Amino acid sequence: MTTLPILYSFRRCPYAMRARMAVAVSGVTVELREVVLRDKPPEMLEASPKGTVPVLLLPDGGVLEESLDIMRWALSQGDPEDWLTYDDQNLVSASDGPFKQALDRYKYPHRYDLIDGSAHRDAALMHLGALDTLLAAAPYLGGERPAFTDIAMFPFVRQFAATDTEWFAALPLPALQRWLSALIESDLFATIMTRYPQWKAGDAPVQFP
Repeated sequence: MTTLPILYSFRRCPYAMRARMAVAVSGVTVELREVVLRDKPPEMLEASPKGTVPVLLLPDGGVLEESLDIMRWALSQGDPEDWLTYDDQNLVSASDGPFKQALDRYKYPHRYDLIDGSAHRDAALMHLGALDTLLAAAPYLGGERPAFTDIAMFPFVRQFAATDTEWFAALPLPALQRWLSALIESDLFATIMTRYPQWKAGDAPVQFP
């Protein structure tokens, strides 16, 4: 029996979303273990003591603990849609760094002892405005179809938009809004948002995708 890579994931985590999207598009099959974050399985914590998802356990014993590493690993196994042709690490770093920091403080101001997150919302908008300008030239950052950079950034833009959907819909960011809607409505996103029960030791393996 072939041993599949094991992917610990949490459906709503944006980091896990982008990892699952890359796995799904790559054609590689993994065993998916859905995690409840307040009840993390000891098997995951043994492999990755930091306790965040996603985590990928490779058949050779290797462990990948970062979502971008999991994305690149999956696409190294297969890249039928040529996602790796557009991997802008500067854009992804800006998204994972300053934008994500501003997003967290906008969405969860109480966690940071803030009265509200409006200043951080406005800071995040600077990043989104730059994306809108880039997307005015083509439907996706990668051109006519999504690529690595699009997918690496998409779950966080989705999270920002969902914080106040009416306010976001009224923003003068038409190219970004079209981009976001296309990715949300894609078959790929529907596939990776399938609901799975919490994994417990002894459960029958769940193959993904």
